[in-house]
Parts: sequence; structure tokens; C-alpha cells
Amino acid sequence: MMATETGSVVFNPFDPKFRANPYPTYKRLLEEAPVFQSPLGVVLSRHRDCESVLRNHRKWSSDLRNATDSGFEPNLDLFDLDRPFLFLDPPDHTRLRSLVSRAFTPRVVEELRARVQVIVDDLLNAVSEQGIMEVIDDFAHPLPVIVISEMLGVPSQSHSQFREWSAELAKSLDPELAAQPEAVERQRRAIALFDDLFKELIAERRDKPKGDLLSALVQAEEEGDKLTEGELLSTCRLILIAGHETTVNLIGNGVLQLLRHPDELQKLRDDPSLAGSAVEEILRYDPPVQLTGRIALEDMEFDGVAVPKGHGVTCLIGAANRDPERFPDPETFDITRGDDRHLSFGFGIHFCIGAPLARVEGQVALATFVRRLKSPELLTKSPKYKNFVLRGLESLSVEFGGMRPAGQR
Repeated sequence: MMATETGSVVFNPFDPKFRANPYPTYKRLLEEAPVFQSPLGVVLSRHRDCESVLRNHRKWSSDLRNATDSGFEPNLDLFDLDRPFLFLDPPDHTRLRSLVSRAFTPRVVEELRARVQVIVDDLLNAVSEQGIMEVIDDFAHPLPVIVISEMLGVPSQSHSQFREWSAELAKSLDPELAAQPEAVERQRRAIALFDDLFKELIAERRDKPKGDLLSALVQAEEEGDKLTEGELLSTCRLILIAGHETTVNLIGNGVLQLLRHPDELQKLRDDPSLAGSAVEEILRYDPPVQLTGRIALEDMEFDGVAVPKGHGVTCLIGAANRDPERFPDPETFDITRGDDRHLSFGFGIHFCIGAPLARVEGQVALATFVRRLKSPELLTKSPKYKNFVLRGLESLSVEFGGMRPAGQR
């Protein structure tokens, strides 16, 4: 267990009660101990502190090889020398990110909106006669798997494997799960199988390029942009996790919050133009990524708490997003809030490269869900969560009284 008591607040991210609902603890941390020392390093919960760390890559490193005592550390040894650029600093981060970023510009992603709408309607059509749907398995998981697979050029028969590998790699970010030998072995196997598939696909794209992201990355490698095969594989793994697992959590958490707040659901049903604002509020209120870490590149301090060079801080995104200094009435779920300055996509040079795609998928999925399902009701009253860092639901069953045809208000 990794429990820390600060005053009367006990912070233990591995307590099942905390995992079920961390937000009361976050509220008390913000009020009583916004900066404190723990086994996760120095933990920060205020929005201004977290933002200041995330924005300044010259003082705060994302590369854990700079750590002498990081506290929170995902199991990056799984990735050997070729670490995803999420865990790199400039110039390597800049070089790798720039090769991927062209596929995720707002303009390019907006062109995918019609395709996302077709996939969403097809998924809902598949359960329209059942009267019950398992939101995660039937809806939240398949959508981003199909989208990111099509972007990368992964054949449809590999989609189910894609999902399994993504789930295992997501667990590697949870320190407790990452330390379990049996979990490490599953993650290593997932990486090996993933790499085997993508080595075949890369070889195919070298011979016969297609109009997909993988072909573009292979072409960049061949044009001398210094993208090694290992870097190519690690980048594809990152796209898999970032483009899939977090979006699953966004959609699942979004459906849960809308059904728990029927007045907000009705607002979205009455006014689909609120879809963008609704997604931002879901990201703020119940974010798919709960925390992130950085390593101090020089001696730093917060409220008199020292962070020596080489030591880590943990930024509690889920707490910062409910900081009353930044968000008025932060405990209220309000889809008309219209504030996108949450930290759920990070900040600074590591701002989520897939944010435009996640927003489009979330907007289309949630607006279509509330428009098409008649009288949806939660059957899962106390849902369980898979992980802590990437906080998402294991399952979510919903009952409904019929479904409107696609395209009908």
C-alpha cells in the first residue's frame, strides 16, 4: 500500500474506496494540504502549481532517466531503449512529436467527423433491439479502436487484439499494478505481439505505401528524419494507448455522468450544439487521466516543501480540475460551463497530441447517445474502475426504452 497521512487526510490511491470516488479526498487536499510529501514524491493538487510544472519543460523533465528519486514511476523498463515520446524531453520529443502531429491537426481530424458519426450509429444500431447495452464493451471501446486502427492502417481482424494490448499497456502506468510480476509478464507479451504485428505492417508499407498514418511514419523514416524502427514501434504503441484507452474512459465516464445528472443530459438532448462544452466539462469533472509526473531539473520548492534536483512531483489532474481558485463551484457538473482550461490534456509541449480527435469522438458519441436512446437508465449503480492513473470503468450497463433512427432528433 502507498498511503500517506497529511493532517487528517489519508491519501491512498490504491484504496478501493478512493478509486471508486477520489474527489472527496481531492477536495480535502486542496483545502488542507495542497502540497505534501508522499511515496508518490511531492504531490501537488492546486491548478496553478500543476500548470506551472507542466508548462515549464526547462525546469521539469518528462524523462524518468533524469530521476534520482521520482516516487511515482510507471514501468518504462518494458519499453527498453525506445521510450514513447510522452516520456522524452527535447530534442528527441520535438523530433518524434512533429512526425506524428500532422495526422492530428484540427483540420485533418474534423474531416474524420463524418466517419466517426457512421461508426457511432453502426454501434448503436447493433444494440437497438436489445433494450440493454453494455456501454464499455458495445460502445466506448469499439469506437476509438476502429478509428485509430483505420488511421494507422491496422486490418479489422486485429481490432480485438488491439483492445487487449491497449488494456495491458495502460496498466503499466499504474505503479502498483506495474510492479506485479504476473502483470509485467502480460505486458511484455502484449508488447511482443504488438511489435510482431507492426513489423509486418511496416514491411508492407515500405513495399506498398497507403494513405494511412503508418505509411506516413515509414516514409518519414526513409527520408532520413532519424526515426529508427524502435522509435517507430514505440510511437505506434503510444498512439494505441493515447488514441484508444483514454478515449474509452472519456466516453464511459461521460455517459455515467450524464445519466447521473439527468438535467444536464436533457440540456444536451435539447441542444446538440452543447456537445463541445459537455465534453470539456466531462474532461474537467471526471478526467480519464488522473495524474502525471515530472522530474525536477534543478532544486525547486512549493510552499516551503523542497523538491531537490532529480526528485519527482506528482500533479493530481483530477484535483486541479476541481480547484475552486480556478473553477467557480467546481463540484457542480455543468455542461454549459464552457471552460476548457482544465488540465486533462496536459499543458505545454506535452499537451495531448490527440486532443482534437478525442474531442470529436467524445462529442459525436455522447451527443448521438443522448439523442438516439429513449429513456436511458443506469443498471450499474456502483461501477468499478480498472486503473487509477488512466481512470476508466470496467463496465457500465444501461437500460433504454427504444432507439431513435440515425439522423432523427
